[in-house]
Amino acid sequence: MWETAVRYQFFQALGLLGIGLALRSLDVEALRLAALLSLAGVVLFCGSLYALSLGAPRSLGVLTPFGGLAWIASWLLFAWGAWRTHP
Repeated sequence: MWETAVRYQFFQALGLLGIGLALRSLDVEALRLAALLSLAGVVLFCGSLYALSLGAPRSLGVLTPFGGLAWIASWLLFAWGAWRTHP
């Protein structure tokens, strides 16, 4: 479980860097919201997996899918925001 959390956090960190680079040239509200959703996904998904690995109650595992949904929404919003800004 710990390895999964680390792997997903690493890839989302790279994604956040990409969103940040895109924001330098395309300052769009959708991209800023995508960054916030991606960060929320890291906290919910990876944070819950880290906590479960360290012995937190299993009921905390209910947060993990919400982190995944936040990531999906983040990348869809990023794609939509980037697509709308290009002529």
